[in-house]
Amino acid sequence: MTDQTGSGNRRTASAQGLQRIIISVDAMGGDRGPAAIVAGLSKSARKNKHIGFILHGDKAVLDPLVEKRDELRGICEVRHAEDVVTMDDKPSQILRTGKKTSMWSAIDCVKNGEAEVVVSCGNTGALMAMSMLRLRKLPGVSRPAIAVFWPSRNPIGFNIMLDGGADIRADEVDLLQYALMGASYARNGHGIQRPRVGLLNVGTEEHKGRAEIKAAAELIAEAAPVAKFDYIGFVEGGDLLSDRVDVIVTDGFTGNVALKTGEGTAKMVSEALREAFMATPLSRIAALIATTSLNRLRKRMDPRRSNGGVFLGLNGTVVKSHGSADATSFSAAIKLAFDLAQSGFNEKLAARVAYTPGDTQDAPALIENKASGKK
Repeated sequence: MTDQTGSGNRRTASAQGLQRIIISVDAMGGDRGPAAIVAGLSKSARKNKHIGFILHGDKAVLDPLVEKRDELRGICEVRHAEDVVTMDDKPSQILRTGKKTSMWSAIDCVKNGEAEVVVSCGNTGALMAMSMLRLRKLPGVSRPAIAVFWPSRNPIGFNIMLDGGADIRADEVDLLQYALMGASYARNGHGIQRPRVGLLNVGTEEHKGRAEIKAAAELIAEAAPVAKFDYIGFVEGGDLLSDRVDVIVTDGFTGNVALKTGEGTAKMVSEALREAFMATPLSRIAALIATTSLNRLRKRMDPRRSNGGVFLGLNGTVVKSHGSADATSFSAAIKLAFDLAQSGFNEKLAARVAYTPGDTQDAPALIENKASGKK
């Protein structure tokens, strides 16, 4: 398919505010296949006239899918990539083989300045490994993190949690960086001017938790005033859905377990409600009467509408869509990617983690000094 958006336009899209913002899409990694990805692009294109795509994967498969969608004509370029990263592939093996997969090709578009964000439904570990290799970490960041959404009672409808599984380990230095990155993401990506940041722990009392959690609490509390967020202290699992916090900081192991538990619980509750309302003729009548309220609840709790985990701490913006995303889910991830690119989020994040909250020293020096007890 012919590309009608030159690379020069792509590089200046967000700066000018006039050109299309180009999003690089890995079309081959999702559980539902390329058809769901292209359908998601189509939904996004119908809603947004300032968006364009570079689609990576098997050209013989993708071209017919794209050509059926009039709204993608002239704004979607297909680039051929023969190999695919499967969900079962080990990241280390993928990197060693050196295969130019659709995922690799999609990331390279951001590295080369041809697109501003990459979106993929593929293998999370492989996506993070390739992103770190091709895009590199921001100065001052030791471990990138995945920021994910939790449905909550907050006005915007969700809380932000990180790390969602990028790295199972995190010491006090990493947790401080997660707090800085999470606050920047909440402010610049979602308009929360004074984010409330909490540190996930086994209790809210000061004496509870591992040594690195207690050390991180001191570092985050000291950084908060000048970094312009409110540190509310320790939070527990029950606060993940509450309205008392905006950003929840934790290690990737705990965050991923919590995320998968939440997804499983939501699915079980949804199925239980459906069974309950279909159990008897009277319950079916009750369901009919409550249709409006049930639809409102379903829409609010629908994980498809808040799909998209963002890799924070890289020289480029990477959005990880859920592997089983359908067209609606993938369109939500595309919207998130577009909004982040339009806001210049990654540049603002780089500025936040590159300097100390209170001075112009390099952040690594500040963190090392604090972690070792130096003044």
